Amino acid sequence: MIAKRIPSILPDLSFEEALEITKIHSIAGTLKQDVPIIISRPFRSPHHTISATSLAGGGRIPKPGEISLAHYGVLFLDELPEFNQHTLEVLRGPLEDGLVTISRINGTLTYPCNFMFVASMNPCPCGYYGSQEKECSCSMQAITKYMGKISGPLLDRIDIQIEVTPVKYKKLENDKAEETSEQIKQRVNKARQIQRDRYKEEKIYSNSNLTPNLIEKYCKLNKESKSILEIAFNKLGLSARAYGRILKVARTIADLEGSEQIQKAHITEAIGYRNLDKKYWKN
Repeated sequence: MIAKRIPSILPDLSFEEALEITKIHSIAGTLKQDVPIIISRPFRSPHHTISATSLAGGGRIPKPGEISLAHYGVLFLDELPEFNQHTLEVLRGPLEDGLVTISRINGTLTYPCNFMFVASMNPCPCGYYGSQEKECSCSMQAITKYMGKISGPLLDRIDIQIEVTPVKYKKLENDKAEETSEQIKQRVNKARQIQRDRYKEEKIYSNSNLTPNLIEKYCKLNKESKSILEIAFNKLGLSARAYGRILKVARTIADLEGSEQIQKAHITEAIGYRNLDKKYWKN
């Protein structure tokens, strides 16, 4: 449910982004005749039986796959361990580069695939491992096999990892007014404009596009924040990739709050989104 609502709070599409999305869907043959240009961000949610070719793209005449059809939008994989492990590993390169290259005898084609990857999964086959509400009925061997379908390198490319606990009845019947998607989107659009203004000379438009050199330039930390990140890096055994992604997430949190500098609270929150793999993927 959360995943399906993400497009409703994403920044508005620019004309250039809408044009790129429309071109991809036109090539794939999925563009509707009554829609001259796509103006909303795509949301793709393929079934777990999808093949690596359908996900990445291919065929005799290579066409865009699901990852390219999700360009500038969301690719949602529900029940992640149910997908074929080889199929999931196909995501590693595109998540890093924002491009997918398909090679055939007749030639090689490269399609863009700059998408937000969203996935959900249970902690074990029965769904109750680690739960305080109900006892897990799975053996440790079954749990290890289940979790082992998600490789470390793929996990490392997921910026935010959140454990969602079961909702209590009292929260369901709470009649307190919640923030609407439109209100959240206004805040997101404001943060995106901050980033566009900041990076107008760099020819990028968001924090996710920051290269290692640009991270060093735009994600500077004060002494206290550096110390916190260093402790987390060593204690959690983070990779160089995770280090850069934490800084980009912290920069985004700061932008959402309208802060010019990354503060202690921002870096602490970003680190908190990176330790789930240490709980369930201990080896």
